[in-house]
Amino acid sequence: MSHAFAPDLDGALPFALAGARLTATPSGALWWEEARILAIADLHLGKSERLARRGGALLPPYETRETLQRLSDEIARRKPEEVICLGDSFDDNAASGGLALVERETLSTLMAGRRWTWISGNHDPAPIEIGGGTVAEARRGDLVFRHIAATGGTGEVSAHYHPKARLTLKGRRISRPCFVLGAGRLILPAFGAYTGGLSVRDPAIAGLVGPNAMALLLGTGVSAIPVASLNR
Repeated sequence: MSHAFAPDLDGALPFALAGARLTATPSGALWWEEARILAIADLHLGKSERLARRGGALLPPYETRETLQRLSDEIARRKPEEVICLGDSFDDNAASGGLALVERETLSTLMAGRRWTWISGNHDPAPIEIGGGTVAEARRGDLVFRHIAATGGTGEVSAHYHPKARLTLKGRRISRPCFVLGAGRLILPAFGAYTGGLSVRDPAIAGLVGPNAMALLLGTGVSAIPVASLNR
């Protein structure tokens, strides 16, 4: 498996997976130009509403608007023919119905004129009633898109773990969302606001991507760092 790891002018980082030429973008979205597919993971739309509904912490109810704005920017930049949402797009099954009218209208505008595929996640396993198609996984060419990585598969694009890289930079310990690439699979960072993360050195991730995995760190540009060199 060969990787380019030389960023484009906009800071995005191209690489190869199962023969497909893909691009990790600074926003955390995955771009497959040849297929005109944009993939995003773990939007968790409606998280503040879900927490309030269930008597949890009260968070400012702006995360859905922020997430949709970032998604809108990425769609305007790439102009995909299909958007694949890799599960946990909503914070629970009721959250899609709890979106504010302006948020529903924004999402409907983004979906118009293109194929929109929702992958079922552990937070939102039921079909999405807002439009688009809901499936357990989606195969496109030699790639398979699913929410949680399966053992033994190659050419797999998944989500779920919200991977983050921990490192020391100029004497400061920092944490950044990242893609994780290794063992013939790619795990995307969470795209949504108000989402935590799991260290790429955690056994749950490390056991999937192997000892030679690369972390593609988000920032003003995407940078590739060997997972083995990162802090635990």
